[in-house]
Amino acid sequence: MFAPRTTPWPLVALFTAGYLAPYLLPTTVGRLERGLDLSATQAGAVGSALLLSSAAAGFLLVSRVERAGARALARLGLVLAVIGYGGAALTSALPAVVAGAVIGGFGSGTATTVAATRIAAEQDPHRASTLGLLSVSALAGVVYLTVPHLPGHGLTLAAIALTALAVWPLTSRLPAGTAGPRPAVPEPFVTGRLPHRRSGLVLAGAMLLWSLAQNALWGVSGRIGVSQAHLSEPTVGVVFAVALGAGLLGILGAGALGSRLGRALPIGGGTVVIAGCIALSASATGLGSFAAGEIAWNTIYPVVLSYLIGLAASLDSRGRWAALVGSASALGTAAGPLSGSVLSAQAGFPVMGAVLGAGLLLVAVPMTAVALHTGGRPLLPGAVRRRGGHPAEALVAASTVTPTGAVPEVGAPEQAVVEIPLDGSPAAARGAYDTAAATQAPGPA
Repeated sequence: MFAPRTTPWPLVALFTAGYLAPYLLPTTVGRLERGLDLSATQAGAVGSALLLSSAAAGFLLVSRVERAGARALARLGLVLAVIGYGGAALTSALPAVVAGAVIGGFGSGTATTVAATRIAAEQDPHRASTLGLLSVSALAGVVYLTVPHLPGHGLTLAAIALTALAVWPLTSRLPAGTAGPRPAVPEPFVTGRLPHRRSGLVLAGAMLLWSLAQNALWGVSGRIGVSQAHLSEPTVGVVFAVALGAGLLGILGAGALGSRLGRALPIGGGTVVIAGCIALSASATGLGSFAAGEIAWNTIYPVVLSYLIGLAASLDSRGRWAALVGSASALGTAAGPLSGSVLSAQAGFPVMGAVLGAGLLLVAVPMTAVALHTGGRPLLPGAVRRRGGHPAEALVAASTVTPTGAVPEVGAPEQAVVEIPLDGSPAAARGAYDTAAATQAPGPA
């Protein structure tokens, strides 16, 4: 019998509240630029400060989640998000807006850290992260369809604050402490020392650069649509909403595909496709090229991200690498808006896109190498599962200890059943083996 898979809706909601700020970055930066009469660089700096605070929360709290408890930290993060984003949305004084963005960003980072740590302890972390990406993409798409038709600089900030407020009641279903390691995980995974240190550090560094490239373009996509492609703000909002809707299809496809192709191909191949999409979107001069680049990009991006989250979660069942890699990603996300603003101001959007695309091609190599080194064989349909829903092959592949016996491949023919005589007849006459010898402890004779 298989253990039933329950959907961790509180974690999905917490994941959504934490990730919504980066998803709404283009309209947030654009609204601040126009509503507060800031330059593009200044508005990008405010967005970077928000995301830098979010990354700092991850680095500071990743080792404290178990001691403080998931429920307490999740509630703290949501309260900070409501206060910070809500306060920034209600004032037009620049110092207060910056302070609110930083406080809210720390709250988002706290919520994301708790969600990442708990998701890594789930029986199926890839499924949980996919549901979270599905939820945040859908909510961000709704915001992009409604905000361009309403006035005010702080509407997106208010949307993030209201989301955090709505998620608060679900925190009562979180445990006071984080869950222990997943059952049936080999002993090296539950020790205090971080496993897979080299792979984790390489993945964290690659994710920092990967996220920086993504958000360097994402932070200025609104300006590309308005100033270079000559589109109106509502039209750009519709393009973003359609792009995020296409992202929903991509996430559903990733969830249906699961681990059938492993992680290396979706991560490496997907990053190469994203590099081309970024170059196309950054060089767009009309609705067709702009929409094609943004829609294709946003279709592939969450797919690759879901596999990267699953890869980080597989490195440590206690969720420490998931939180650390997520914080490194947030650090790259924080540097993205400012980097995109500076690059585009100095060299123009097309050159910026070419530089970011080339950087992604280089980053794809170490990420793919980590996936190949730590991912093991792809999980195929029909793989034997242990109690609790864990694929037996995945557990063997994830173990740092060399198996002592032969591991049959999926689909291998079953061995013949040998009858053990119970009527006292000699075992050799029935083709059986000597049960006494078979049960003898291993060792030299």
